[in-house]
Amino acid sequence: MTVRQNARLGIDDVRPSIAGGTIPAKAVVGEVIPVFALIWREGHDALSATLNVKGPKDSPSAAKTKKITMQHSPSDPDQVNAVFVPDAIGTWTFRIDAWSDPMATWRHAVTAKIDAGQSPEELANDLESGARLFERAAQGAPKAHRPMLLDVAECLRSEDKELRARVAPGLSRDVLQLLELHPVRDLLTRGKTYKVAVERSKALVSSWYEFFPRSTGGWDDQGNPVHGTLKTAARELERAARMGFDTVYFPPIHPIGEVNRKGRNNTLTPESHDVGSPWAIGSAAGGHDAIHPDLGTLKDFDALIKKAKQLGIEIALDLALQCAPDHPWAAEHPEWFTVLPDGTIAYAENPPKKYQDIYPLNFDNDPDGIYAEILRVVLFWVKRGVKTFRVDNPHTKPANFWDWLIESVHATHPEVIFLAEAFTRRPRLYGLAMAGFSQNYTYFTWQTSKWELEQFGQEIARMADVSRPNLFVNTPDILHASLQHGGRAMFAIRAVLASTMSPLWGMYSGYELYEHQAVAPGSEEYLDSEKYELRPRDYDAALASGDSLEPFITRLNQIRSTNSALQQLRNIHFHAVDNDNIIAYSKVNTLTGNAVLVVVNLDPNNAQESAVHLNLHALGLDGRDHFEVHDEVTGATYTWGEHNFVRLEPWSNVAHIFVLPTVPSAAREQLAWRHVDTYNA
Repeated sequence: MTVRQNARLGIDDVRPSIAGGTIPAKAVVGEVIPVFALIWREGHDALSATLNVKGPKDSPSAAKTKKITMQHSPSDPDQVNAVFVPDAIGTWTFRIDAWSDPMATWRHAVTAKIDAGQSPEELANDLESGARLFERAAQGAPKAHRPMLLDVAECLRSEDKELRARVAPGLSRDVLQLLELHPVRDLLTRGKTYKVAVERSKALVSSWYEFFPRSTGGWDDQGNPVHGTLKTAARELERAARMGFDTVYFPPIHPIGEVNRKGRNNTLTPESHDVGSPWAIGSAAGGHDAIHPDLGTLKDFDALIKKAKQLGIEIALDLALQCAPDHPWAAEHPEWFTVLPDGTIAYAENPPKKYQDIYPLNFDNDPDGIYAEILRVVLFWVKRGVKTFRVDNPHTKPANFWDWLIESVHATHPEVIFLAEAFTRRPRLYGLAMAGFSQNYTYFTWQTSKWELEQFGQEIARMADVSRPNLFVNTPDILHASLQHGGRAMFAIRAVLASTMSPLWGMYSGYELYEHQAVAPGSEEYLDSEKYELRPRDYDAALASGDSLEPFITRLNQIRSTNSALQQLRNIHFHAVDNDNIIAYSKVNTLTGNAVLVVVNLDPNNAQESAVHLNLHALGLDGRDHFEVHDEVTGATYTWGEHNFVRLEPWSNVAHIFVLPTVPSAAREQLAWRHVDTYNA
């Protein structure tokens, strides 16, 4: 219970509220933020509530407190809902005030008594009480509106008029709208103040593409891979931009250790030409603030950042807090690591996996020194133009360290985004989000059945105040069995699901070429993994031969960019489908009215057909028998209604992505409230 001691009215179950309000909820600029509470009191008098919202100093609209009258939920009179849309980065606050609503109490009583047939004489006290209420309301209204309220009071006292005519002005739409802006409030009870941490919009809406710069050098005349550079990587930036990706993530670009270097497919016997794992960071050439000599120089990196900016792309760097045995830190600060009884430094292990080429940091040894050095490294890259970091295995480092680091960076650079690469249990995953991570990887890769996907979609919407899920279809570490054995249609299916279920999605290069061979049966590791060798690809040849998913991926990113409904996280709704091989879900942007319905065949091998039963209320289409839907994938237009037939053939089209009629403005607020109710279900 959240009722304060001695509070006159009850204000319970306030949302968004993370950890009892001790941690700010998440939001981005331009996002619709639903707010919810339960309010109550003794007796039968009506209650109302006001949402008080205040933004940071540089907010154009809310540097001063903005008061929003909350609406009662259609499904529960004790629930009150409202929404606000932040327009600036920074810490926002909100407070819910509950108050007894004498006007609503009076309206209910007088209309009920009139409907019951009571006479003007029996209602004399009610009419006079109402007149006095409207005189009181006039005192608190702007001067220009006072005559309207005083006229209502006068009419209530006009004994020469018929009863309903005396009451009608007090129930008019104009008067109700005025009272909503300037209510009469009794027994005002102020609630607790809650915080919302607002980041830039890209923290919620972005399409990520991952590639290894060192694999962009092509082949020599003998067909041998040539080590790429930051200059050759610039060409891949152009291709990523053409596909519609706006964030390009590089695995570590730092010098790679020579000691215990891994060979192809993670062998312990490297050959002289083996390039090693980029996550084994550090050598005589430098550490986390250096560029691998074969990639180029810091000047080359600066040029690449400039090129990316021209293309509308941000470069995300990998923040992997570990070292190769020959990293400068290992020699200069052996106390930063775990020393075993035999005097050697412990290498990383995740049994049965062994990482002999990596020393993990021990954050309990000299935390002051480790913390300060990592902050220095992060700010070094921030000052060179890096605004996004993909953090490697953050769940193996203390959460309080991340809380400190992210807060320290945001103190001077609030625009910096941190993505947690944490495939881990829910308490850790959400704990890292509460520690300040802007985004996180998820369990999406392993959700393949209709039931699993529906549960997953509802969870990520429900947890939107806590975490922002980035749905990667693959990574250099994860080649799911569905992609190994599902054929090419499965690559399209997973891309549709990832790019439409969350505003954040990503893919690792090679996905568009249907790369699907695992190193061994039952393994999720790629054969000839790029983590241990150069792997140049001829994307142009695949595209020219029609053997590429690139055009389909490009279309998905175009659909995402032109449909604001797909840029929202909280508002997913799953519709009933008779066939478990077909899933259907919709999203609505309650600001713009844009509505999108996605129907996907989950079977990569067979055509599937079924009836799809739409919840028209969830789409803002109540009362419509038929309406047009436009398929953004094929360009076709259909006439749909509440019950519809679909057939999807994986060899021609795995999904419909329908744009629905724009939701009328009158229905949008109701949908926003509905999403709050769903969030709290």
